[in-house]
Amino acid sequence: MRPLSELRAELDSVDADLIAAIAKRQALVAEIGRWKHSQGKQLRDFQREREVLAHVRGRAQKVGLDPEIAEQVLKLLIESSLTTQEQDRVRLAGQGGGRRALIIGGNGRMGRWFVRFLAAQGFDVEVADPSGAPVGALSRPDWKEGALDHDLIVVAAPLRRSNEVLLGLAERKPAGLVFDIGSLKTPLTEGLKACAAASLRVCSVHPMFGPDTELLSDRHVIFMPVGAPEVVKEARALFTETMAQAVEMPLADHDHLIAYVLGLSHALNIAFFSALANSGEAAPKLAQMSSTTFDNQLKIAMGVANENPRLYYEIQSLNAHRGEALGALKRSLEELTRCIEEGDEIGFVALMERGRGYLSARGKAGR
Repeated sequence: MRPLSELRAELDSVDADLIAAIAKRQALVAEIGRWKHSQGKQLRDFQREREVLAHVRGRAQKVGLDPEIAEQVLKLLIESSLTTQEQDRVRLAGQGGGRRALIIGGNGRMGRWFVRFLAAQGFDVEVADPSGAPVGALSRPDWKEGALDHDLIVVAAPLRRSNEVLLGLAERKPAGLVFDIGSLKTPLTEGLKACAAASLRVCSVHPMFGPDTELLSDRHVIFMPVGAPEVVKEARALFTETMAQAVEMPLADHDHLIAYVLGLSHALNIAFFSALANSGEAAPKLAQMSSTTFDNQLKIAMGVANENPRLYYEIQSLNAHRGEALGALKRSLEELTRCIEEGDEIGFVALMERGRGYLSARGKAGR
């Protein structure tokens, strides 16, 4: 047997070769992305991805490597490749070249996301936020101070504050495109309607992803008309070069659906980690005997726990439809508890089968 030091040195050499190969792959990916952009081709080719993964699995089997490991590595590289191509495409399109954008609340987490996103498109970005501005963006403490002659104004403040900003914009009547990015729309209805009544080019937008998102493939952005319908097309154009899926809906429908999409999912995870925190069981002990299901749920719950609690409270408390979703969660938990305590196996099985049928149908609809 060779000495451990020699084996480790060879392993270091293999790792170096792997890094060099990944760097070479990323360079090729960037070149392919530029070719797709020049030819007007779509960024994502699902058929090609399936072919690549099948080919890699086959090669892994031939060399005695677990195909699952090979596939997971390639999926990670594919996601990284798509992120590189999408960001390059946004930059190359240069939709914001020569245009100016103002982001009110631009030093918040989603505000900073839009700063990066719009700057990548070539916009000259200014941030109006009392706490300052991200590096590279112009700054003003108060949006009311100075001119509002920007081509685009994004309202990225907290919900209650955003409504006040929209009301103020209705009085100032800026000529540029105006939209908010609030997670709820009912608290903003007064301000949005005031902007429409003042003939502003206004609509409402809800990016259905968090501030750490880099790749917009399979992510949704919701667009809602407030005044003139053609304004939505102008807002959607900002995401044309990404792989985000645009969804249009009436403003009045938004909060009812969000009560389930955000409200229910947030509440479920808050209840989960609160139950753990109140159980008295130490985290290290649970980690020693965790299961796949527990680990997956814990990962999601940790993501929720690390979010802004005041924002999450607003999403729960300011949604007029919250009672419907939270009531459904309460009734489901009561029914589950009843089945277990009363020994109702038939009812328990029916609960799971009904859920399986719903999720199966939803999965087919998604495809």
